Amino acid sequence: MSFEVFLEYIPFLLIPFISGIVGWFTNVIALKMTFYPIEFVGIQPFFGWQGIIPSKAAKMAGISVNLMTTKLIKIDEIFARMDSKISSELISPMIQETAHQLTDEIMYAQVPLLWKAMPQNVKNEIYTRISEEIPDAVEGMMNDMKDNILVLLDLRKLVIDVLLEDKGLLNDIFLNVGKKEFIFIERSGFYFGFLFGLLQMLVFYFYNPWWILPLFGVLVGFATNWLALKLIFTPVLPVNLGLFKLQGLFIKRQKEVSAEYAKIIENKILTTERLFNYILRGPKAKDFSNIIKKYTDMAIENAMKQSADLYQLVAGKKIEASKNIALFRMRQELPIAIRNMYNYAQESLMIEKTLSTKMAALSEIEFVEFLRPVFQEDEFKLMLVGAFLGGLAGLAQYFAFFY
Repeated sequence: MSFEVFLEYIPFLLIPFISGIVGWFTNVIALKMTFYPIEFVGIQPFFGWQGIIPSKAAKMAGISVNLMTTKLIKIDEIFARMDSKISSELISPMIQETAHQLTDEIMYAQVPLLWKAMPQNVKNEIYTRISEEIPDAVEGMMNDMKDNILVLLDLRKLVIDVLLEDKGLLNDIFLNVGKKEFIFIERSGFYFGFLFGLLQMLVFYFYNPWWILPLFGVLVGFATNWLALKLIFTPVLPVNLGLFKLQGLFIKRQKEVSAEYAKIIENKILTTERLFNYILRGPKAKDFSNIIKKYTDMAIENAMKQSADLYQLVAGKKIEASKNIALFRMRQELPIAIRNMYNYAQESLMIEKTLSTKMAALSEIEFVEFLRPVFQEDEFKLMLVGAFLGGLAGLAQYFAFFY
């Protein structure tokens, strides 16, 4: 074969490689369009695009949370692992440091002249009585918090609010747990595209009207996306083919995915700080404030029973005023002091371990429903985009090499 004849065959030999590149490119674009842009770009409602996940953040967040709250985490069981006594030992010292100041505030507000004239040794005794009541009060608060955690902490609302506030975080979850599958989608586009290209090359060699290459481009763009998704999620249950078992790639990685998902949830969503901030400042903060009031009132009453001097000073109507001052200060100090138990709480709650273990134990059918909805929502639309891009690439190929 002469060199000139060989050159005539080069455009045909390039067809499988170009087809592979088209398959790879359309799959990459499909993935990018699944997650980006986070906010709508274009002219609504006529022209533009927003990533499928961000555009349906509420629904996607709901799907993710449904699995978490129905199959993986029971928030009352999680918080039951915390020892209220240990929590009190970590929280109380900081509050006790303010007991001296709190007592002065109460006394100067109720009986300023008598308090100012009172001997220091009597004041010290009253300081001590108030301070001694704090550990029991804090332990009682923590016990009541655990007993009422289903009222104080709406896990579903908390997680959905976080994900809707930061749509990029929702993207991060799916991108991290499915990163190997997404790499497979990109690479498989080239492999499948190349195989389709071999058939395309043979057909076009013997029958070469202008529309053949665009048609095959459409088929490659559509089929490579479809095949990649099929191989990731099906078959759900393993199929024995003798020498090896066939199963969806994502499902095979259940333990690995479970560990990655659990780590993200604990470190970025259900952080100890966020959980306790929600209890202290969230929609049910008033309910927790009532718990604080219950135990600050009890602490004041117990201190008065132990100290005749204190009882004489704040008897009668002054008792309620003193309780209100104590409640106000406790509500100020507790959110700061409670930070001292964050490390203990994280170790005790074991959110990452619980999520990882329970997610790994899900059935294959339950597990695949975690990531599958990400693509199910608009997968046909993505395939059409791939087909459109593939058709354009095929048309360009025809004009570049054969026109």
